[in-house]
Amino acid sequence: MDPDPNRFLADVMLGRLARWLRIVGYDTLYFRDMNDQELLRRAIQDNRTLLTRDRELSQRGGSRALLITGEDLESQLIQVLEEMNLRPRVGNGIRCPLCNETLKETPREDVQNAVPPYVWDTQRKFSRCPGCGRIFWEGTHWDRIRRRLHRVGCRRPSEDP
Repeated sequence: MDPDPNRFLADVMLGRLARWLRIVGYDTLYFRDMNDQELLRRAIQDNRTLLTRDRELSQRGGSRALLITGEDLESQLIQVLEEMNLRPRVGNGIRCPLCNETLKETPREDVQNAVPPYVWDTQRKFSRCPGCGRIFWEGTHWDRIRRRLHRVGCRRPSEDP
C-alpha cells in the first residue's frame, strides 16, 4: 500500500521542515531519538511518507521514503510540496508546530488571562492546541510565514482543512 501523501514522518535531520509542514497543515511526526529501522517500521505502521536526508535510509524505504535533497528549509519545503503535489492549508487545517495536533478555535473569553494584554487588545481570533494546550493567534509572525510561503511559490494556499 502506498503511503498517505498527506502524512509524514521526518527523520532527525529534518526538524525544521517537520515544524513547517505542521504549520501549513500536514500531519508530520518527528522523533529525535528513533533509529532507522524504527523510523521505517513506524512509517509503514502509520501509513506515512518517510522524509529523510539519508540516502541509504531513503533507498531502504523505497516508495515509502522521500530523499530530501535541499540544504535550506525553503528548498526542502518546495521539494515536499511539489513532489507530493500538495498546497499549504490555512484555517482549520493548521497543526501545532510543537506536538502536531490540529488546532481548535477557542472562544476569545477563554484565553483572556492566558495571553499578554497587548495580544488580548489587538487580536480577536484564537486557537488552542488540544495536545499541549498552547494558545495561537495570527500575530505579526504570520506576515513572515506568508512571505516565506510566497517565496516558495505558494501564493494561493488551500482553504481546505
